[in-house]
Amino acid sequence: AGVLVVAGAHANEPVGGATALALARRVLHEPAVRAGRGWHFLLCADPDGAALHRTPRPRSLVDYHRNFFRPPGPEQPEWAPSLLPPDRLPPETLALTALIDELRPALQVSLHGTDLGGSWVQLTRDIPGLAEPFAKSAAELRIPVETGASDAAGWPSPGPGIFVMPQAGADPNGAFHPEDTRLSTWYHAHRYAGTTAIVEVPMWASDLVDDPAPHPDPRGALRVLAARLAADAALVARVRDRLP
Repeated sequence: AGVLVVAGAHANEPVGGATALALARRVLHEPAVRAGRGWHFLLCADPDGAALHRTPRPRSLVDYHRNFFRPPGPEQPEWAPSLLPPDRLPPETLALTALIDELRPALQVSLHGTDLGGSWVQLTRDIPGLAEPFAKSAAELRIPVETGASDAAGWPSPGPGIFVMPQAGADPNGAFHPEDTRLSTWYHAHRYAGTTAIVEVPMWASDLVDDPAPHPDPRGALRVLAARLAADAALVARVRDRLP
């Protein structure tokens, strides 16, 4: 049974590549980790995007966003199959699906990151028992567990920070992705009875995300945030023509 670790699917999430390198070194030096399974690492699924988003040791969120780049959905290697017909897929997607076809991994781990928040895992199929070691690892590393990730709103959750993608035909209330996730490269591993785990970690952590208590005034908070978003959008619209 093999493991395929994919990093760099989103250009603005550089933590994945560093994580993949650290994991590769651990696999190399710890025979018990690699016993009985093959490990394969794709260090950057979108090299062109990575060249456009530069994050040389960002000291703050402002530094992080100064050279921000993230391609639109149809140009993202993992998402493209859910948005484009097969004859228009980008070469990065074709390379990734060809790699999955060649390796037939039992587990594909896609490394992602968020700029601010906590850690969580999305699964294409449930992995029983994952919640406990995930919570232990997060606690040891002092990374908050995101109990209400917006990417997985309405999805089944067998434990804090663990979310299972809805099965075919399911239509959970509040599902976030308008695209069909079952056409993404995450589900390509299912052709070979594999499972994909999408692991999200923050560049900057916030303890607020692991608080499961209901917000005292969710409607009011949403109104405030909506007004702020509208004001920011209006500002961007005014200066857009002056940008290089």
